[in-house]
Amino acid sequence: MKVLQLCNKPPLPALDGGCIAMNNVTRGLIENQVKVKVICIFTHKHGFATAQLPADYVEATAIEGVFVDTRINMVDAFANFMTADSYNISRFFSTDFDISLTRVLQNNKFDVVLLESLFMTPYIATIRRYSRARVVLRSHNLEFVLWEKMASGTKNFARRAYLNYLSRKLKQYELSILNQVDGIAAISREDGKHFEKLGVKKPMTIIPFGVSSSDYESNESIENPETALFHIGAMDWAPNLEGIIWLLEKIWPVIHKKHPALKLYLAGRSMPDDMMRSNYPNVVFVGEVEDAKAFMHSKSIMIVPLLSGGGIRVKIIEGMACGKAIISTSIGAEGISCEHGHNILIADTPTQWLHTVEDLLKNPGKMQSIGHAAKELVKQHYSNTSIAANLVEFFRKLCEV
Repeated sequence: MKVLQLCNKPPLPALDGGCIAMNNVTRGLIENQVKVKVICIFTHKHGFATAQLPADYVEATAIEGVFVDTRINMVDAFANFMTADSYNISRFFSTDFDISLTRVLQNNKFDVVLLESLFMTPYIATIRRYSRARVVLRSHNLEFVLWEKMASGTKNFARRAYLNYLSRKLKQYELSILNQVDGIAAISREDGKHFEKLGVKKPMTIIPFGVSSSDYESNESIENPETALFHIGAMDWAPNLEGIIWLLEKIWPVIHKKHPALKLYLAGRSMPDDMMRSNYPNVVFVGEVEDAKAFMHSKSIMIVPLLSGGGIRVKIIEGMACGKAIISTSIGAEGISCEHGHNILIADTPTQWLHTVEDLLKNPGKMQSIGHAAKELVKQHYSNTSIAANLVEFFRKLCEV
């Protein structure tokens, strides 16, 4: 089987959860004897250089990158108000990428074209013109739901109105495009249910984020992780920034008052300058880290204070694979087959966060048991090879139709 994987950013280097998710799909397909070709968009934010990638990866994927300027252009954004297009999506369309895609389709025969996220759907028309391959959308999030949640949690009237506008445009686009693909690979059962409620009739499968547990084994030099809270996530993803601001303003003051010696470490690229300069007590702004896994292993309690979002939180799966005790909001844990009190801890209010943190600090054994159960959950339900095998089987069924 031959699969063309179209990515809205380079899968490598793995700068964020989206990159990791796409790369793991590639790895899983290759492990299941699928021949994969990758074409990706790269931007000012996500660079690309073949020479910096592992040679075996380049050989296996024949990866190509095309630069697209996806930065927000105020003229285009304003003009978008007068059209039916979603500016969030249209800025990912590029004539250069379309030319490269056309060349690849004309010179190769593929069984499946896998669109990584809604942002690659503007190229469906080109795929249909030059290929008979089945087109499958790998849905990382229900994008319009994400924006709806952000809008509902925003107090500023002008910002809320704009976010609602974006979510309406995205919903119109998403509904129009979903029935143009041949199949949908939803990243969580919750997203799958959303698709069904929207009336989507196309074949669908649930393909969650998968990992290879061996990649997350602890470095032997880290024997006693620091008893501290930590968060890791890109701050240029709006839900992450929103959640961290809420944490710093509503939750951390409550926790710090009761536990003045406890530290909070915040890591992730694109940390805002004003946040880095702030002086919240016992908060360490780490910024981007060179080795995310080593950072996670060095601390004891992972926190995910998300107030909006969709799909599945890659960093939670990674934290679980590292054997971390994780505290998350209900929204943060959506889409993951976890159980509160067994392999994760759920807290949605400042008081709940305080009580949950205190419980772990008083009971180190519980911290360890939660982390152990989380690690076992990943091994049983989020094995990358088996998840990719299910995706390949889905592809086979689509090709038989």
